[in-house]
Amino acid sequence: MRITCSGARSDWRAVDLTDPLFYAQGDPHAVWRAMRDEAPVHRHRLADGREYVSVTRYADVRTVVGDHQVFSSRRGNMLSVLGGHDPAADRMMVSSDPPIHTELRAPLMKHLSQQRMRELGPAIRAMARGLLAPLADGDTWDVAESVAMFPMMFTGLLMGLPERDWPELVRLTSTSVAPDDPAYGADGDSPLSAHHELFDYFVELAHTGDDDREDLVGAIRRMTPQGRRIRTDEVIYNCYNVLLGATVTAPHVIASTVLAFTEHPDVYARITPEADAVDLAVTEALRWSSPATHAMRYTNAATEIGGVPIGADEAVVAWLGSANRDRAVFDDPYRFDVTRRPNPHLAFGSGRHYCIGAPLARVALGEFFGEVVRIAEGFELAGEVRHLVSNFIAGFTSLPVRARLRPGAERELAAARAEGS
Repeated sequence: MRITCSGARSDWRAVDLTDPLFYAQGDPHAVWRAMRDEAPVHRHRLADGREYVSVTRYADVRTVVGDHQVFSSRRGNMLSVLGGHDPAADRMMVSSDPPIHTELRAPLMKHLSQQRMRELGPAIRAMARGLLAPLADGDTWDVAESVAMFPMMFTGLLMGLPERDWPELVRLTSTSVAPDDPAYGADGDSPLSAHHELFDYFVELAHTGDDDREDLVGAIRRMTPQGRRIRTDEVIYNCYNVLLGATVTAPHVIASTVLAFTEHPDVYARITPEADAVDLAVTEALRWSSPATHAMRYTNAATEIGGVPIGADEAVVAWLGSANRDRAVFDDPYRFDVTRRPNPHLAFGSGRHYCIGAPLARVALGEFFGEVVRIAEGFELAGEVRHLVSNFIAGFTSLPVRARLRPGAERELAAARAEGS
């Protein structure tokens, strides 16, 4: 998806925001900008009769994703399930509301805490250095392809999944969230078949092994929602939920940020390896990329948003990417600013459904970009950029770049490659 905005006015009425191809070839930020100014709360009717309400301003988006009492997650949180029934309702964390959501979420918190993630920092740093090792050759490095495996490398460890399974799991999760992209549909996979394969994979995990295993799968298997033993279908759904949530967005944050580095070398030069500077840059990277474009909710009762009446049981789509460019909250929102303060982005959502993997994402991205800043003086594009065909994930399937390395970086990267071979 186009990450910047030309500033030109867009005829938002002529755009179908549910069309995945639009995010690969169009300029959604120009559309969202026009909608924030002209129709911040707007009801859309699709050709097949389905309807949803778009919300584009920061304050309204935060209300929709943060107020679970009015805006429910039980009927699904993505446009791909608009108008349907979510079979995972009240069984999967992301498709439930409190108190069930809280009961499913709480047991996982200690495994994904900030402290636990910091303990993993050195291991994640070594993983990042290994992925950067090809830069030592001076050849073209495709960021999107190279970092696709990055989150699986530590999520697989946290979940206790065999390393031999990681590449196939990455392929299936990518197909699940971007089934219309040729890069993931080349083998004839459909989102339904990808979902089924993932479910089948977790069926075996739900039935085999020790309940005392000290990983995320073990924590899920020991859950006691509503005071009872968790059912097998709930184990499967929540393993699936954790895997997708942890793996499908982080690679696109990295790719979109490296693209920004190629476009704004002066901004990249301001990032120093110190932790505080890297943390600020990561926060801006999350706002800038907004990897999940939207979150969908259904109203529990009639309400209003921005003075617009919304009926009961209506679908409301909160555009996170739009909220993160709202000039009412962010000064000069189309400027990539790695020193931006404050930066209250909504890339992780808000309220009870605030991304449970946020501490993991922050630490992983911090370690990755910390290594990038230490190793590379700058980047330049080295080929065609291909944007992901998806109305849910703002990302890339190809981003070829070349890097100018800092003195001594080649030897360090060569050592990292030798360690990984």
